[in-house]
Amino acid sequence: MKRIVVLSGAGVSAESGIQTFRDGDGLWNKYRFEELASPQAWASDPGLVQEFYNWRRKIVWEAEPNPAHIALAKLEEKYDVQIITQNVDDLHERGGSSNIMHLHGEIKKARSTVDPDLIYEMENWELKMGDKCEKGSQLRPHIVWFGEMVPMIQPATEIAATADIFIVVGTSMVVYPAASLIIYAKPDIPKYYVDPKAFEVSGISNLKIIKKKAGVGVPELVNELIK
Repeated sequence: MKRIVVLSGAGVSAESGIQTFRDGDGLWNKYRFEELASPQAWASDPGLVQEFYNWRRKIVWEAEPNPAHIALAKLEEKYDVQIITQNVDDLHERGGSSNIMHLHGEIKKARSTVDPDLIYEMENWELKMGDKCEKGSQLRPHIVWFGEMVPMIQPATEIAATADIFIVVGTSMVVYPAASLIIYAKPDIPKYYVDPKAFEVSGISNLKIIKKKAGVGVPELVNELIK
């Protein structure tokens, strides 16, 4: 069975009503990224960080998968599909996909501040100051913040190298290290880039550009691939 590796970004979730970090609500636009999503922000004002992520988490909790998520799950009828996502929501899972690697964490999970291996599924959207892990330490969002290492990037490069078909969808291809994953795909395999602002990527061969929103372009591509 051929393997398809999909790199997905914020454009996939946007059509489910999940705003990108940069498109955030007016309430949050007055803050810089570093004031909301960094270790320094957590150290200086953890309550503000919790409030911001509770707002984001509530939106995810209420969102539903869109046609792009559902179409990618349909690929599993014919292919071994591995999704590598920059998104912290669980819409790929709820859309029916089986194999998802989250590069930047998962917003529906909380993590201990003293033991990064202590990760908890959340039962609702609110994480409060005073919510603690089993070791008595405050819980934080299970998110890779600005300035933190991306621990899943090495296994992601290894997965990218195994692709028989590589699909990029809903990402600007300028956020590193995720944007570099396509470089690890074998040069001779088919590659597709689905995004309204998709562009030719320097040094990448066999790349087909599909300048459409994920909810339109992905179902069309999936139908083509499963014929």
